[in-house]
Parts: sequence; C-alpha cells; structure tokens
Amino acid sequence: MEQTMQDRGARAGSKLTRFSVSPLASQTRRLADVASGRSAPDLVITGARMLSTYSERMLDNREIWVAGGRIAAVKPAGAYKSGIGSGAVLYDARGGILAPGLVDPHIHIESSMVTACAYAEAALLNGTTTIFCDSHEIGNVMDVAGVEAMLEDARQAPLSIFLTVPSTVPATSPDLETAGGDLTPDKIAAIFDRWPEAVGLGEKMDFVPVTMGDERSHAILAAALSRGRPVSGHIYGREFVAAYAASGVTDTHEAIDRDIADDLVEAGVWVFLRGGPPTTPWHSLPEAIKTVTELGASHKRLAICTDDRDADDLMFFGLDWVAREAMKAGLTREQAWSLGSLHPATRFAMDGEIGGLGGGRRADIVLLNDDMEVRNTWYGGELVVEDHRITPILDQALSERYRYPDAAYRTVKLDTAPRLTPDLPSERCIAHTIRTELPGIVLVHDRQELEPANDWQTHFDRHNLCFVSVVERHGRSDGRVAHGLLKDFGLKRGAVASSVGHDSHNIIVAGTNEADMQVALAAIREHQGGVCVVADGEVAAMVPLPIAGLLSDKRVTEVAEETRALKAAWEAAGCTIAYMGFNLIPLAVIPEIRITDRGLVLVPEMELTLLFEPAAA
Repeated sequence: MEQTMQDRGARAGSKLTRFSVSPLASQTRRLADVASGRSAPDLVITGARMLSTYSERMLDNREIWVAGGRIAAVKPAGAYKSGIGSGAVLYDARGGILAPGLVDPHIHIESSMVTACAYAEAALLNGTTTIFCDSHEIGNVMDVAGVEAMLEDARQAPLSIFLTVPSTVPATSPDLETAGGDLTPDKIAAIFDRWPEAVGLGEKMDFVPVTMGDERSHAILAAALSRGRPVSGHIYGREFVAAYAASGVTDTHEAIDRDIADDLVEAGVWVFLRGGPPTTPWHSLPEAIKTVTELGASHKRLAICTDDRDADDLMFFGLDWVAREAMKAGLTREQAWSLGSLHPATRFAMDGEIGGLGGGRRADIVLLNDDMEVRNTWYGGELVVEDHRITPILDQALSERYRYPDAAYRTVKLDTAPRLTPDLPSERCIAHTIRTELPGIVLVHDRQELEPANDWQTHFDRHNLCFVSVVERHGRSDGRVAHGLLKDFGLKRGAVASSVGHDSHNIIVAGTNEADMQVALAAIREHQGGVCVVADGEVAAMVPLPIAGLLSDKRVTEVAEETRALKAAWEAAGCTIAYMGFNLIPLAVIPEIRITDRGLVLVPEMELTLLFEPAAA
C-alpha cells in the first residue's frame, strides 16, 4: 500500500539527524505512561505561556512533558511531581512563550552559500527546526549526483530537512542556455522512489510551457502526481493561474501582490508569503498578505517562507523574522506563528508530526520573549540553543560537517579566457539592453539607440550602461560567452562576477572594462566558484564557493562575515541591485529580457535576439 505523506515524513525525519527521534509507532506505550503519570518524563519545561497553533490562543501557566524526543503532554504549570518515577530534567521558562519550532516550506540551501550542515546553525538559532528545500541549483550543476550529495549532507545535518525534488533542470531549452544537469522525468521519478525524504516536486518554474501543455513539463508533473506527491509552483502573471492550477500545482511562493494572491487562493493553491530582507527582491509578503487584510480571505491556506537567504541575512532574517513581519502586516501573533509552523506542516501532510505542541509530536519547541524573538530551541527534546547561543551539543554536531564528493570541487571547467566585451559598433545601431530596476527580479527590455563613438565609455556615460557577459562553465563548449549591456546597474568602475548565475549557474560578469572583468573571471576559476568585486585590477572582496561553484565548506558564521564584506564592496562599486538580484540576470523564465551563455533571451517569447541591430534609416 502506498505510504501516506505523514508516514514518509516521520520515517525520513526519524533517521536524518544525529539527534534521533524514534517513530511515534514505537513510542506510544511510553508516551501514554508518561502522559498518565505512571512514568517520569525526560524533560519538563515549566512556568510558561503556550502559543497554541491548533486554537490560535495564548494559554497561561503551562508546562510540557517530553519523553523520547516527543511531547507526552501539555499540563498546567506545576503538575509534574518529582515522585513520579525517576526525576526529570526541569527547565524553568520564567514566564516566556513556548511555541512549536518553525517549519519553512520553501527554501534553497544553496542561496545561503553554505552546506546543509552549516545551514542548520542559523536555522536553529532562529527557531526553525524543519525545512523543505529545493536543490535545483546544485542539480543544474551536477545533475542527480548533486541532488543526492545534498541529500546525504541533509542526513548528517542536525535539522529536519526534506526535499522537494528539482523540477525544472534546466530551466529552459538547451537552445537557450547550457546547464550541467538534465533532470528528466525518469530521473525525477527515481529520486522519489529511492529517497523517503523526497516528499514533493520543487517549484515548477517553466510556468509558460506548463500552461501551454509542453510534453516534458507535464511528464515531470506526472512523475510526482502519480506518486501522490504535491507540486510546488513559481508563477508570474494572473493570466496563467487557471491553467497552472489545473496542471496540478498546489502551492507557490511567487505571489507578488494582493490580486494574484487572491486568484491563487481561490484556485486552491497554497500561497507561501515570502518575506525577504527589504533590500532584496524577495520581500513580497506586505503586498500579498492583503488578500487577507484587505480582501477578507481566510488565512487557512497561507504559510510563510524565506525562499532565499545569503549567509549574512540568514543569521538575522530567519523565518521568525518573517512571522514578525506578518504581525506588522496585520495578523495576530498566534496567526503569524501558525503560518510558520502548523500551516506548512499541514500543507505537506505532516501536522501529526510537527507544527504544534500536541501529544505525540516531535519535541521541536522554541521559547520566545514578549517581542516574539527566539531565545531557546529544543530540537527533538535536546536543548540546542539557549539564550540565543548554540549549546555545546550543537557546536559538536556542527563541527562534523559532511564532505562533498571530489567531483563537486571541480565544476568550473574553463580551459581558456574568452573575451568578455563586445566589439564597439562602428555605425549607428539599436542595442537590446537589459535595464535593471528595483527590486531586481523583473528586467526591462530597452532598445537603446547608439550613435557612433570612439570608445565604449562614451556610451556608458551617455546612457548609464556597462558590460555584462555570461560564460558557460560546465565544460560543454570550451567557455562559450554571450555579450550584453546593462542599463541603470550603476557600476562606475571595475567589475563584479558570480558563478551563481541562475538557473544554469554559468558565470555572470559585469564590468566597465575587459581587464577587470578578466580578473574577476580568473578569481572564480581559481577558487572553483564564488562571488567577487574587482577594482583597479585587484579583488576587493570575494566569497569563495568551491562546492559546485555554489557552496562554501565553512561554518555559517565565517561565510556570513565574508558576505558582509562582499556587500560593502558591492555597494561601494555603485551597484543598484543586490548581488542576489544580479545572480538572477541569466534566469530566462522571468520577463522581459535575460542573458544566458547562448545570448539575449526575450521572455515570455523564449526567443534569442541579437545584441545589436541596424538603426532605421
């Protein structure tokens, strides 16, 4: 008989971490004995208020009894008497708020630029105990081997990590971009069948082909739907909602405003309100939540998620921060916390395991202060964060991170240094330029008329332009390069570059001159990946990413420091959109114009266009 999602989740979650929690089926007798007072619990957290995600109430004077890493009972404070069997460990919450650990329903570990083992540190500090990750980035670089390496990494991490299997690798046709991976329907089906923690299909980013009935896209959907796995989505444009929902997509994190959020809710699609630091392109929660606060929709089919965080932002803008943003936008604290715990657990049919403080659930518990800030985190009944500091048991676990296969450290395959700038037009022409504008997700297609000039700097000064190039780095073409022009990006000197060019993760380089752009490319090749800023022929700041050109092998605190230095250099260079927005410039599924290693791509036409065309006479 096909297992239920809850069965798969409980089985996977029970074996994925060092802090093991046995399946509920093997513990029911003991939990019943503890709840009935016949046996002592292992842990009693007492003297607290309790945030109930089931009734969305704050309950006064409660204590939680924990046994075998699970919640045996919630009792009135003071109910535990030490005479019940052997003594339990008592923890006085001193009037704080106990709430379930947060459940992030949609994230990309690779965006944090650290491994799953390293990611766990920041997640637990912020009260997140379960995540559902889409590892399409490493899939685009290393195919199934990359996805399975990340799953092995996740199994070693002190965090409950589930996979929504990458669904759109590559994101577009090979005629439009070159990727290192190709996750076919058969490969995706095999991942579902081999890995119990593969509990859903990751965001189906090719929403235009899906709505147009593309055969491959629908075969991938069928691989999930035929196995009872839910499908996550990625969509822009209200006109696509009906066909997208009809194709089996049942959640999305890309609702950027009130109206499309409302359409999605009425179409039966879960809406994950994405909260990102306001300086990034990912903070859509304040607008999308208006389907509830202005249009009167119920919040029962809404959850909150983080989607993308770099290592620096991960430390300060976790899912707990998103919950507080939901409160600022009009939800009660009980509603907001439920959107970050019970609701995502329910979406993945795991609400019998996580998401609330009911009997039999995993003892994933957080202690909050009155400002809803996380002070303590218990993960499977183990105190891993206390007073917002990791405990020795977690520190030990984090020091033993998974080592990726050697092949993961050899993914930047450039034998030559291709030219990174186009020839200067000798006659009047029209340039198809990429205009950036905040927040940096959608890019505007500008047709810029260029008069003859003696050098590129004249065009840059006159039209606020700079170069942009994408270099194929998977060893498929000996470094094929495409040239373009960015408008309003703000870069005044030097160069910036990244091996995290979504979604095929080729190298994207922007600059004002060939020499600095070559220095940036050489730095990425030397470190086998990274993001860097170059000024006057020198690397001013860099985050090396040697694992698949996407991940550091350091602790998250170290990578956060490197990332802060990179952001400072990025801002000093004049860049008007954040580097994570810059990484999206090659993502050829978002309007209106992109650049890949194949050239300039018009979206949604999904057609290549030349950089220059003759001007009308």
